[in-house]
Amino acid sequence: MIKELVTVLVLVGAPALVKADDYTFQLLGKAAPDECFAGIGNPYPSRPPCAQGQAKVNQSYVWGLTRAGEQVWFGTGANVHCLTSGGSLGEDDPVVNDDYVCEYGESQVVANHPTVPGELGDVRPPQVWLYDTGTKVLTDETAAITGASTEDNARLRNTLGLRSAGNLDGVVLLAGPSLSNTLNVFAFDTATRRFLGSRTLLLYSNARTFLVAENSLYLGVGTGQGGGRGGAVLRWAGNRATPFTFDKVGDLPAQAADLAYLDGRIYATTWSAANATTIGRLAGVWRSPALPIRAGQIRQWTQVFDASRYETDPLIRTTYGLGGVAAFGGYLYWGTMHVPLQASLAHQAKYPQPTDEAVRLQARNTQRGLSIWRGKDLGTPNQKIELLYGESTLPAYAPETATWSSVPTGWTPLYGRSGFGNSLNNYTWRMTVAGDRLFVATMDWSYLVHDLLPQAPPTDPALWGADLWVFPSAAEAAQPINTTGLGNYLNYGIRNMVADGDDLYLGMANPMNLRTDPTDDVPEGGWELIELSRGRDAYADRL
Repeated sequence: MIKELVTVLVLVGAPALVKADDYTFQLLGKAAPDECFAGIGNPYPSRPPCAQGQAKVNQSYVWGLTRAGEQVWFGTGANVHCLTSGGSLGEDDPVVNDDYVCEYGESQVVANHPTVPGELGDVRPPQVWLYDTGTKVLTDETAAITGASTEDNARLRNTLGLRSAGNLDGVVLLAGPSLSNTLNVFAFDTATRRFLGSRTLLLYSNARTFLVAENSLYLGVGTGQGGGRGGAVLRWAGNRATPFTFDKVGDLPAQAADLAYLDGRIYATTWSAANATTIGRLAGVWRSPALPIRAGQIRQWTQVFDASRYETDPLIRTTYGLGGVAAFGGYLYWGTMHVPLQASLAHQAKYPQPTDEAVRLQARNTQRGLSIWRGKDLGTPNQKIELLYGESTLPAYAPETATWSSVPTGWTPLYGRSGFGNSLNNYTWRMTVAGDRLFVATMDWSYLVHDLLPQAPPTDPALWGADLWVFPSAAEAAQPINTTGLGNYLNYGIRNMVADGDDLYLGMANPMNLRTDPTDDVPEGGWELIELSRGRDAYADRL
């Protein structure tokens, strides 16, 4: 089904770009091949170098990233593209091509552990890494967990990926969803770099972002399978001796995706929950009570924006997520997220079409690129919201007549069209302020379109790879720093950013697990950690 949809997407050309100031991108570390692949469903030969089969790199995302002084800690996710296409899009037919393999239920993981669902058969234990910005040394800290105890090792192996990371008061926390729909948390001491232990939080199932605000550490979480039942915001109440104590300070009807602090309050973006037609369960922006939040205020968060304010099609709006959010220039900025093809599959399931032409039209009209927003005085009578990048009209389906029409959104974008002019920019994955500028990181799935079906309408290679954009000020449009994956067009996303003064550390998403040959003319797959510095030619220091 996915291949059929890909063939009919309307693809756009590269937007006209006005280049931002020059920046240096330095590659600090990259995932190495960790497995040998000898065919779908076959046992894995010994680890690389591979006497049989071909080298495979499973670790694909820098999924959680945090900076504690001179220490940059991050947790990884393995084969996340396969986990998403299996868990979110319902794919279960194994696929292998020149770039990646997804084995799903035919993997050796499922063969050896039948309790692992087939759609998650490509799961591998995540890793924990530490980069020292002083010594310039990158260290794999995973063995500290696996060697600590049988329980800690089992907990890591039961973790889908370390999706979030944060730190406060000398403790680093890394959290991620488990195969059991619970939330696993791991802790390290920044002074000694010692592993402090792990814990499973039974009430929660997902975590995306930590935030430090007013000397407290907050975490946005989800509940239910995949976070689809609802969400919450937690405040860390722990220390080195008891690092796994949290208090709930926000009770939300949808899972929290990202957090920001502005004018004494926390703002949370959310993803649409199951039964998203219920009030509050659509993807939105939520505003907390004034900090500190008291126990009796956990249900007093206010929704200030949701996807129905923009999306014209009632079914498509239930597939929206809101992602990156940041306070900048007195505004709150945020952006939307759209899992590739999820809206198309939802429409096909509810409104099956009688002809191939109608199916093609359905696929084209359900495609959405990311939109960028900002607001001021949110939650007050003076609230003002602006669409910065997006559409003044969007296609909407009328079931009673089985027709599509272009419907006004009610907004006029201030600066440009969706996706910064590229409709295949589908995720606003992160927003981060560094120095005096706001950086916006995207996922761009144009290379996947090329890869899923070579005979699909050609995408422009100049579009391949994640985008990094910057707002120089709140009075200016965004400018592109790089739109080709920061030197590796297989980097389809910039999953994470953390600031260090004017500089940034970028955690990349690259799921091309079979691209492991350094001698060919194609870059390699697997996560990358990149340092961004301002003021010199880009790529000058790339290894």
